[in-house]
Parts: sequence; C-alpha cells; structure tokens
Amino acid sequence: MSIIPSSVLRLLDRLRASYTAEQARSRMSHKVDLAPQRSLRSARETDAASIASLWRQLHAVGVATEAAEPVLADTQTLADAARYSANIEAMIGTLKLPVGVIGPLVINGLNANGAYYLPLATTEAALVASYARGAAVATKSGGVTTALLNEGVLRSPGFKFAGLVDAGLFVEWVTRNVDDLQAAAEATTRHGKLISLEPMIDNDIVFLLCRYTTGDAAGQNMVTIATDALCRRIEQTCPIKPLHWFIEANFSGDKKASYLGLLTGRGRKVSASVIIPGPLVEKHLHVSVDRMMAYGEMANLGALLSGQLGAQGHYANGLAAFYIATGQDAACVSESAVGFTRMERRGADLFISVTLPNILVGSVGGGTGLPSQSAALSLLGLKGTGHGAALAEVAAALCLCGEISIMGAITAGHFASAHDKLARRR
Repeated sequence: MSIIPSSVLRLLDRLRASYTAEQARSRMSHKVDLAPQRSLRSARETDAASIASLWRQLHAVGVATEAAEPVLADTQTLADAARYSANIEAMIGTLKLPVGVIGPLVINGLNANGAYYLPLATTEAALVASYARGAAVATKSGGVTTALLNEGVLRSPGFKFAGLVDAGLFVEWVTRNVDDLQAAAEATTRHGKLISLEPMIDNDIVFLLCRYTTGDAAGQNMVTIATDALCRRIEQTCPIKPLHWFIEANFSGDKKASYLGLLTGRGRKVSASVIIPGPLVEKHLHVSVDRMMAYGEMANLGALLSGQLGAQGHYANGLAAFYIATGQDAACVSESAVGFTRMERRGADLFISVTLPNILVGSVGGGTGLPSQSAALSLLGLKGTGHGAALAEVAAALCLCGEISIMGAITAGHFASAHDKLARRR
C-alpha cells in the first residue's frame, strides 16, 4: 500500500496521460511574442466614444467578435456611459445579470422598519427561492427583529522605526497630538468621523488602528483618504521619524475574514432574530423543532472542528447577491460573511438569530448611483441619504432568512432534491 496520498497519485496519472515530460517543459517555457501586440489605450473619462475606441482596438488585435460588441456595449449602456465614469476604467460595456426579488420581508428594526422587497442578483439557481422561503417563514412569524449594534470602518497604517524605544516614543507623541491628527483626517470628508485611534506595537513596528463612522456610505475610499491625510500630518510634524510607513499595513481586515473583525467589527455590526412558532416550523420547513435543534448542535461542532471564523451556514450567498444588486463592493463579502447563527428552543417554538460584525454597505457612494443599482435601491425604498443603517439591518435580516431556509432543507432532507429540481432545468 502506497503512503503517497491517493489524490497525488490520481493527479500524476492524469498528467502522464496528457503530457510527456518534454511536452510539459515546452509548454511551460514558451514565450509569447508580444511584438505585434499593442497596449490598449483608454480615455480618462468614460463615454460612448471611449467605449467604441476600445472595441476598435480589440477588433484590431483579433480578440473581439462582431457578436460580442452589441451584447456588452448595447444602446442603453452607451447612452448611460458617462454615469459609469467614476466607477470603472477602460469600460467596454455592461454585463446583464439576472435579478430576482423576495418579499415581503417584514422587519421590526431600529432603523429598518416595515415590509421590504429585496433584489438579489445571481446566476445560482435555487438561491432566490431559498431566501424567499426564509423570508415568508419569518414574516408569518411576525417579522425579523434587527438592531445596529456598532459601526466603524477601519484603516491600519503601519510605521517602521529604528528600534523599540523610538516606537514607544512615537506612540507617546501620538497620544499627545491626537486632536491635531483627528482634525487632519476629518478635514478630508464631510461625513467621516475618526472615533478611535488605537496604537498597536510589535517591537519596532507600530500599527495605528483608525476607526471611522462614515455616514450613509460604506466608506472604504473615505477612510483611505482621511487616513492618508493623518499619516502625512504625522510625517510633517512628528519629531520621531519612521524609517518608512504604509497607508494600510494589512491589520485592518480589509476584504479579509479576520479575528479582529470578528471581535471588534469592521463596518456595521448588526444582529437579527425571529421566533418561529412550532406549527410554522413543521408546516413550512417540514421538520420538527427538535430535529432543527439536533442539526444546529452538529453544525456548530462542524464549524468548531473546521476552524471557521464564526459559525454560520451560508451568509455569503445572500450577501453577494444583495451587494451586486445594490451597488456595494462585492469583494467585501469576504469579511461581511463572518458571524454567528444561533438556535434555541423557546417553549414549543424555535428562536433563530444571526449576528454579523462586518456588514459593509452604503445607500450612497460606490456603485449605488449606477443605473441598475440605483433602480434596485429604489425598489427596496432605501436609496440615498439617510438609509445606510437601515440597509445594514436589511442585509442581516436577509442572512437570517437564508439560514432558516438552508437549515430547514438540510434537516428535512430536501437540500439535494431542491437543487436537483431548480438547478437542472437547462
């Protein structure tokens, strides 16, 4: 019996069947002749003319087909081209992604309060149906209770010093000049506020964990520009000079799942819950409360043993579809989809809650002003100023609906059959 893992042996078998050693060396050492290729030239501002120019260049090098251009650069896209100028470079068109809707989802929240219809953009069959089922169960149970618990978007510049003493002196200087640094950061924005400045020392390196509130925006660019101003103020006025510094030293958890985000939050921290009466669990999820509890116990053990950050079923599914539909930064799903799902028996009923510490959404800024995304936010009733906190509560409520549905499907033994029914109609 071989002590080499079977997966390695299978891979080697596939490679031997496909290539000889000489063929593999030849393919992986081949150098593409770039001499005939010219770098694409794009205008600084996006408009119909700049899109047409890029298509001419793509046709000239032979990578574009006549059929592709009108699909990506359709008439409506060309008419709206200028609206995309602040959101993308070298634009050649737009993609058409199917958008579904679920609702009504009743939310009884501090900020989101009422019946909502949520747009979800996805190519994954069964996703919208699953979240719609969870929303229906939650609404029939009286609605989802939500609350924004905390907020603050992080940026973490790092400073390198000659030694530990200089690092300590730098931190001491920061504590005495924090008002000046706060003023420098907040001078760059009308809406951002620096609410916390926390030094973290690792010998000769100091991280400054800067936490901001960002109004109704998700605020990624806002906090970057503000922190850059703060760092340049340090560079100008601090007598303890760093050997070098960087605007983001990979400590904030930006677009990454991290323990820091799990514990302290990065963005908006929201909790959502619902109590589902026992009869509704049986009628709509086709399972008993006891069996749901048994699954929850096993699922939490699985999360613990596999080393998950948090413990939850599939927050990323709903968040990705919701973020794309409403113009959020889809990459932030990597940190937003971290949190905890809990289930408890409450008498004959089932209590389910979700807590997500890193929801990064905004009702203004980013992609929220683009044509399709603006329309989706209008459908939701949360477009523009004054709706950022409500949007975060809706996102958490959506995740709760997804947990209700997927746990019900797995527990009742319907998970595979639902995907077979809905995802194979091709």
